[in-house]
Amino acid sequence: MSRLSRSRKAGAGKSDGNELPDVSISEVGEVRFLHLGTEWIQGSMLLKQPFEIELDYVRRMMAWLLFVSPDSVSERKALQLGLGSAALTKFCFKKLRMDTTAIEINPQVLAVCRAWFKLPPDGERLRVVLADAGLEILKSEYAGTIDALQVDLYDHEAAAPVLDDPDFYRSCRNLLTDEGCLTVNLFGRESSYERSLASLASAFGEDALWAFAPTHEGNTVVLAQRTPSRPSREELTLRAEVIKERWGLPAPKWLRVFAPIDFTALSSTST
Repeated sequence: MSRLSRSRKAGAGKSDGNELPDVSISEVGEVRFLHLGTEWIQGSMLLKQPFEIELDYVRRMMAWLLFVSPDSVSERKALQLGLGSAALTKFCFKKLRMDTTAIEINPQVLAVCRAWFKLPPDGERLRVVLADAGLEILKSEYAGTIDALQVDLYDHEAAAPVLDDPDFYRSCRNLLTDEGCLTVNLFGRESSYERSLASLASAFGEDALWAFAPTHEGNTVVLAQRTPSRPSREELTLRAEVIKERWGLPAPKWLRVFAPIDFTALSSTST
């Protein structure tokens, strides 16, 4: 990955005595990027459309919309674990009109998102909690309240998810309403995908998991349902068209590369 231009750096924060990585931003053309101490891209924003989602894999994190009535979306609650450049948080809050919470461990990420990525201040429908996500989600106030849980937790090395074991995913499942979905970005320079799937299956069950094909950059978004379902192709197609019309997301294209995970095929491939 090449170094991006016009880099600006914010000072590192600390949490529980552990130094957190420097936060910096860079720009190429009409896109602004967020980095955590390295050239790995942790998030982005279109300068002229700051409340749209620029990265393909981040748009795919909205695939939970395929499993709920579009008319009910504004009445639902979203939770992001990891703020990144606030793309998901802003989209859920501004475009979907949802009650939206993000949990972020690094105070400098929050400061940079407010200063450089158009993240609105906290209010009645929007809040950012500075905390360790793995501990914060254990609080009883979150249990059974979240309809869209979006997890994108990577450190500055971007090697594997920071939280990725069965206990963590069981805690995630406990947050969800009956119709709730988890979407998680699985990306790393080492092959950890099958381990992540095993952890998700342990928590949600194999019949609850769906996945996209990997993006060109290597991001694979996996969706887990609190209550497993198998909508027909016709149902998904109709809902995808509504999602595209209302919110501008390329949902019809998702259906070409999004399907329930076939663990039988996965096992035969790995042996």
